[in-house]
Amino acid sequence: MHFSAAALLALVPAVLGHGLIQEPPSRPVGSAIVSYCGNGVVTQIKQDNTSHVEGLPEAAAKDKAYQAAKCNLWLCKGLQFADNPSANIQKWTAGQVVPIKVWVRIPHEGSANVSIVDTKSNKVVGEMLKVWSKGYAPGYTESGVPKDQKEFSVTIPSGLEEKCATAGDCVLQWWWYGVSAKQTYESCVDFTIAKPAVKKAFKA
Repeated sequence: MHFSAAALLALVPAVLGHGLIQEPPSRPVGSAIVSYCGNGVVTQIKQDNTSHVEGLPEAAAKDKAYQAAKCNLWLCKGLQFADNPSANIQKWTAGQVVPIKVWVRIPHEGSANVSIVDTKSNKVVGEMLKVWSKGYAPGYTESGVPKDQKEFSVTIPSGLEEKCATAGDCVLQWWWYGVSAKQTYESCVDFTIAKPAVKKAFKA
């Protein structure tokens, strides 16, 4: 059977790829990432929205539209808060247990974590919420990855009600490094943490 070049390109997302957060919804592609990162980066992400970060800087460097500080490829692979629909912004409270579902398309055994990241500094805030120091995503097929590495829950910590009160200031980040592949995978969820309701004093 003969396939045209266009048809083969359309098959790329089905055969390549590695992983991303499916639930809650992670940051999508939109006009802001095109403006800041350029079409080269966007094309790679559209072809495979689960692939590694290491493949993006070379594409970005060739694009005149690339703005390193605003694109920030090592934060959510350059995907922008401005492109995330308001319906995707999660509203959480401290102590809330949040179920996470990750799509691991092609395993590369390594380490992984789920953390809250300050988007201004691109640094983890507080303790990591979930950690696999080794043995994450072993095997050769998606079905071989342990279920508790693909579906699990994290508890939203207290003390971040001020820092993460405004959408876009923090992200929940799933981060995975495949040791043999030497590749990094990232996926981000935008959210806010609400301040606890003030209890009114009872008056007799």
